[in-house]
Amino acid sequence: MGKRVAMLDEVRGIAYIAMIIYHAYYDLAFVYVHDLPDGVDIFMKLLQPLIAGTFIVVAGVSSNYSQNNFKRGVEYFFCAMLLTFVTAIFMPSEIILFGVLHFYAIAAMIYGFIGKFTERIPFVIGIVVFVLLYVFTMYIPRGGVGIPGFGVELPESLYRYYWLFPLGFAPTNFYSADYFPLIPYFFLFMAGASLGIWFKSGKAPRGFYTSRFNGLAFIGRHGLLIYMLHQPALFLILDPVHKLLGQNTMFL
Repeated sequence: MGKRVAMLDEVRGIAYIAMIIYHAYYDLAFVYVHDLPDGVDIFMKLLQPLIAGTFIVVAGVSSNYSQNNFKRGVEYFFCAMLLTFVTAIFMPSEIILFGVLHFYAIAAMIYGFIGKFTERIPFVIGIVVFVLLYVFTMYIPRGGVGIPGFGVELPESLYRYYWLFPLGFAPTNFYSADYFPLIPYFFLFMAGASLGIWFKSGKAPRGFYTSRFNGLAFIGRHGLLIYMLHQPALFLILDPVHKLLGQNTMFL
């Protein structure tokens, strides 16, 4: 087991704080349907992929430090399906069928099988190859493949089968409030896993292994609990505020 990269815990902690801010914005704008300043909308649309990308890359790095990625993936999958069940019952318009938690659960289970082989790839080559694969496949959920400006459309037949949505081939009537299919995001995860080989070797600058902000590191180490509880906490705060503004709440 390599030396823990404390800075990654802090980065993850920042990402969780940003996630809570983004979801507060999302709830106000799309669940409670409040008009927000255009500048806020633009900023949040730019922030969302940055948050998600950070989570996925850091998750890939952390996979190098897990003693049993498959078991960890199963645990996360249970939590992800609980999230699907809760949103289906209480917020069907915002159901999450394959969000970032579902993605990470499956990615971790896959890595549990292939990690011992991919870890043999020199980390620089791994990062370059997987980033290129991510860029090449990033438009698959939208019906195409290739780099921006030089892409091609994929056959519509690939997007006819509902059960292919975890891979990124979702039909037009598919909806998930949070959607992170295996293609292309598994390649981003694997780029993080390749980076993790370098961190685990202990050859990264010493500062990466030293914690400077213990509060952020604490948040980063308890991310799953925060992820599962932050939305109910946000609704407990926003729902009465929404009611005070003279609007019907989503629950009453």
